[in-house]
Amino acid sequence: MTGQKILVIEDELKLSRFIELELKHEGYQVEQAHNGRDGLQKALDGEFDLILLDIMLPSINGMEILRRVRKHSEVPVILLTAKDETMDKVMGLDMGADDYVTKPFAIEELLARIRVALKRKAPAIKSSVLQVHGLKMDLDQYSVTFNHEPIELTKREFDLLRYFLENKNIVLTREKLLEAVWGYGYAGDTNIVDVYIRYLRSKIDDKYHKKVIHTVRGVGYLLKDEE
Repeated sequence: MTGQKILVIEDELKLSRFIELELKHEGYQVEQAHNGRDGLQKALDGEFDLILLDIMLPSINGMEILRRVRKHSEVPVILLTAKDETMDKVMGLDMGADDYVTKPFAIEELLARIRVALKRKAPAIKSSVLQVHGLKMDLDQYSVTFNHEPIELTKREFDLLRYFLENKNIVLTREKLLEAVWGYGYAGDTNIVDVYIRYLRSKIDDKYHKKVIHTVRGVGYLLKDEE
């Protein structure tokens, strides 16, 4: 039994109750909210290990809740949405969601995604500061600097850079990066990794004229900590 606490923000009462029963059966503690205003209040006031968040909610929509939560917390958030449009998914991920599930979904899939999100969020290292050369990531402050100059990153860029820093001097394949950063069941092309590598390089390597992320042709990428 896990004992981990999950907040379910979902206005469809039958679905919310179904999710609650399944989560409790798996050993999770569950709180519910059935509109955006109550959900936001609980998300900001409570201590949760994960939030399941519907996008289409009365009073305050899920995207706005996500935006406000991310100002104060990095609690894992999985979006529940009836929309199957790529832009909605991309927007949610860029705003800081950890994953999404499109309705209707199999409860086994949702439970698997919850397990992966919780596992990924678990601390893998004791130190809250990761650094190579002049690049420094402070996990407690959720900040990245190069020679003390702040670097603005999206959540996905931050997560990707963190994984590189935690695995410096190890060649990482695109598949490994997808699994670690994008999570279970990502159905997109592995080229998304190349896209985000370019984002990081433009903000770090190119800007500061320091080669940090190296390409290992035919294999993947490598972050080196030696000069």
